Amino acid sequence: MELALNNTKATYGFISVFFHWLSAVTIFGLFGLGYYMVDLTYYSPWYKTAPDLHKSIGLIFFAVMLLRVIWRFKQVTPDHLASHSSLEKKAGKVTHLILYVLIFIIMIMGYLISTADGRGIEIFEMITIPALGSIIENQADVAGFIHKWLAYLLIGLATLHALAALKHHFIDKDDTLNRMIGKRQKNGE
Repeated sequence: MELALNNTKATYGFISVFFHWLSAVTIFGLFGLGYYMVDLTYYSPWYKTAPDLHKSIGLIFFAVMLLRVIWRFKQVTPDHLASHSSLEKKAGKVTHLILYVLIFIIMIMGYLISTADGRGIEIFEMITIPALGSIIENQADVAGFIHKWLAYLLIGLATLHALAALKHHFIDKDDTLNRMIGKRQKNGE
């Protein structure tokens, strides 16, 4: 069975699967790059490159996430599997909502850190996103604190999300993970 572009009541379509995995790779990649770059010294060859790369990818990811949210609201959401308990259904919905909220807050805080001095952010030296300037006192420090700690929270929650998917796959032996990798379901749908 080929993976359709659109979601159905039984499974996720190619575009939703693509957005999911692109988001996962980008989030963990940006976190790793951010973690690496905070300890760079002025003399490191990555001192300017790493933050520029982090900002450029982050801003492109912001646009991707906006598209992802629009796509999510335009698509049918696959039904929960019969094997999912009421608690698992509620936990899944709450977790997804928190993940989305954290992602957007982290990206907004990143923008506020980078533009607090009034300079815009260049995306790969091709497009400049204008700055709003300083909106609050100590904006870079306040936004930096929020950006950092919410990023840790996001990575922790995303890791739990992945562990839950693995639990469904290996312990419950249901199709939760299969639906998000585009694999044919056991019941043939």
